[in-house]
Amino acid sequence: MGIRTNILLRVYLAFGLILLFAAAVVVQLCRVQFVQGKKWRSMADSLSMRYMDVEAGRGNIFSVDGSLLATSVPEYELRVDMMAGGIEDDHIFYEKVDSLANQLSGFFGDKSARQYSRILREERKEKSRYFLLKRKVTYQQLKKVRKFAIFNLGKYKGGLIAVQKNKRIMPFQSLAARTIGYKNENVQNPVGLEGAYASYINGETGRRLMHRIAGGTWMPVSDEYDVAPKEGADIISTIDINFQALAQGALEKQLIKSNADHGAVILMEVATGEVRAVANFSKVEEGVYKEKFNYAIAGNQDPGSTFKVASYMALLEDNKVDTNTMVNTGNYPIPGHIIKDSHGSIGRVSVKKAFQESSNAAIAYLVNTNYRENQKQFTDHLYRWHLNEKLGLQIPGEAQPVVKNPNNRSWNKNMTLPQMAYGYEMQLTPLKMLSFYNAIANNGKYVSPIFVREIRRLGNTVERFQARVINPKMCSDVTLKKMQEMLEGVVSEGTGKNIIYNPLYRIAGKTGTAQVADANRGYKANKQYQASFCGYFPADKPKYSLIVVINDPKNGYYGALVAGPVFREIADKVYSSDMKINQEQPVTHLVGNTTLPSVKQGNLRALKHVYKKLGVKPLYASNTAIDHGVDTSSGIAFEDTKYKKGAVPSVIGMGLSDALFAMGNSGYKVAVRGSGIVKNQSVTGGSVIPKGSKIILQLQ
Repeated sequence: MGIRTNILLRVYLAFGLILLFAAAVVVQLCRVQFVQGKKWRSMADSLSMRYMDVEAGRGNIFSVDGSLLATSVPEYELRVDMMAGGIEDDHIFYEKVDSLANQLSGFFGDKSARQYSRILREERKEKSRYFLLKRKVTYQQLKKVRKFAIFNLGKYKGGLIAVQKNKRIMPFQSLAARTIGYKNENVQNPVGLEGAYASYINGETGRRLMHRIAGGTWMPVSDEYDVAPKEGADIISTIDINFQALAQGALEKQLIKSNADHGAVILMEVATGEVRAVANFSKVEEGVYKEKFNYAIAGNQDPGSTFKVASYMALLEDNKVDTNTMVNTGNYPIPGHIIKDSHGSIGRVSVKKAFQESSNAAIAYLVNTNYRENQKQFTDHLYRWHLNEKLGLQIPGEAQPVVKNPNNRSWNKNMTLPQMAYGYEMQLTPLKMLSFYNAIANNGKYVSPIFVREIRRLGNTVERFQARVINPKMCSDVTLKKMQEMLEGVVSEGTGKNIIYNPLYRIAGKTGTAQVADANRGYKANKQYQASFCGYFPADKPKYSLIVVINDPKNGYYGALVAGPVFREIADKVYSSDMKINQEQPVTHLVGNTTLPSVKQGNLRALKHVYKKLGVKPLYASNTAIDHGVDTSSGIAFEDTKYKKGAVPSVIGMGLSDALFAMGNSGYKVAVRGSGIVKNQSVTGGSVIPKGSKIILQLQ
C-alpha cells in the first residue's frame, strides 16, 4: 500500500469516528430534550427556584384588663435589585443615584451621602440583584423610604425589595417577664406562656417563591406566587398589669432593703384561681435584682411555719384537739434534737394562741403525741389534700413537691413526724403553699391556679379556661371555720399584728420563718433563712390570696418583719384599687316600670338642674336608706358615691362634664381623648397617687 493510500485511510477513519461521535451527541441531545426533558427541567427549576417558608406573625399576649404584654412587630430588611426594569438605563440610574444617597444619609444618619453614593455605584457595577441596603427598618421608615429617588419608580421598577421579619417585643419590658416567657429555638424546654402556648401563638407558616441568582443568593420572584402566612392566635392571660407592677415594685424594694438573695410574690383571685401577679427576683449584684428564675413555681424549699396550717387542720379534723386545748410552749425535746420557739416560751396557752404566736414546740408536741402510734394517719391527710402532687399548671417548669410518708426510706420514726409538723423535711413551692391557703379562703374548695383565661383568633374565642378543681371540700365546715378564725387571729392578735394588721379591712394569714438547708452540708452550714407570709383578704369576704417569700435576708429574717411589709403594701393597694371590694355597688332604682339611667358621681347642682328641667323631684338617698328602701313615688333617688380621701375616683360611664368635675374636685389634671362617655381611665379608680398627677380619660 502506497503512502498516499495509507494517509487517506487514516483520514477517512478519523473523519468517520468524528461523524459517529457527532451523531451520538445529536442522539443524546434529542433524548435529553424530548425523552428526559420533563425530568431535567424539573431538576433545573428545583436548583434555581424553590418555595421557602415565611414566618407567620405570632399572636399577642394580653393582660386580663386588655393591656398588651407581648406582641410581634414587623421589621424589614431593605434589599435592592440594581438591575430592576426602571433603572436598566444607566442614564436614569446615575442621574438619580446621588439624590437617593443624600436621602438615605439624611434619613438613617449612619453613613455620609458620599459613602452611600459609592456603595450604590459599586453594586451597580457588580450588577447586584439582591443587595442588602439596611437591616431592622420599621414599617413607618419603610413607607418613607419608598418615596425616595429611584425607589419611587414603583414596586418592581425601582428595585426596592422589603423582606419582612417579625420582632417580639414586650411593651411593659420586665413586668411579668418570666411568666410571659420567650421563644428560643436553641432552648429545648419551653418557657412561660410563650413556650406553653407556642402551637397557638406561632400561627401557620407561609411560602414564598424564591429564585437563586449569581453568588448563591436567593431573592423573591413575585408576590403573586406567595402563600400568605396565617397569624397566630392571641392569649388572654390572667395577669393584671397594675397589680403586677405593684407586686414587683414592693418585692424589689424589700429585697434591696433586707439584702436578700432572692424572693417571690404571687397574687391570686380566690374564687377563680386566676393568678393576677407573679414576681420573681434574684440578686445579680449589690442592690441590683433581675428576674432570672421562676421561684414561684419552681422554687422547692421547706415552707416552715406557713405549713402549720395543714398540721392544725389535720388535728382539728381528727378531733385530736380543739382551739381551746391547752399546750406548753418553749422547748420540745425529741431524740437527738430539741425543737425550740424562736421567741422563747409564752407558757401554757391555748391551741389558738400557740398558732397565733407560731410556737414550733407546741405543734411538734401536738402532732407527735397524737399521731405517734399511727404516723400514716397524719401523712394521709396531706396526700388526700394532694400536697404531694403537682398542680398541673398551664406554664412549664413546676417543681415536684416532696412530702414524705412512713414508707419512705428517709423516714425517721422519732424525728420526721414532729419536724414535718412545723414545715421541715418536705419541699413545696410558694404557689403550692398559696393554693392551700386559697382553698381555706374559698370555703374548702381547692383549685389549681391558672395563668390563661382564653385563646382568641380574630377576636373570636377559640378556647376558654377555668381552674381545675383539685378537691371540692378540703375539710368539714367546722374545721374550716376554726382555721379561718385562727388565721385572722394571727394578724389581729399574733405575730402579724404590728406589721400586717390594718383597721380598715380584715386580713387572715400566717407568718413563716424557715432555716434553709444547704444541698451538701444540711442545716449546720452557714445559716440561711426564708421569711414568708401567706394569707388572704378581706378575711370576711375573701377576694385575693397572696404569698410573699424572701430567701436569705441579711438584715433580719423573721417572716413578719421581712415578708410582712411587702404583703401589707400589696394588700393595701390592691384593696384600695379594687372597686368591687372597696366600695358598695350602685343600686338601680325604678319609678313605675321605667329603668332609670345610672346616676354617677358628679356635679350634684347640675344633676338637680337636669331633674328640674325634666320635672322630676330629686331625692337624696344614703346607702343605708337605699338598703332599706326609698319612697320614689314622688321623685327619683340618687346617691353621691364617696371615695376614700386621696384616692382617684372611678369615672367610667360618666359624661365628660361629670368626669371632669369629679377629677377636678379630687385634685387631678385631666387629658381627654375621643368623645362620648368615659370608657377607660389611665389610673384605676381607688388608686392613691399624688395630687396634680395627670390622668387620661378615653371617651367613646
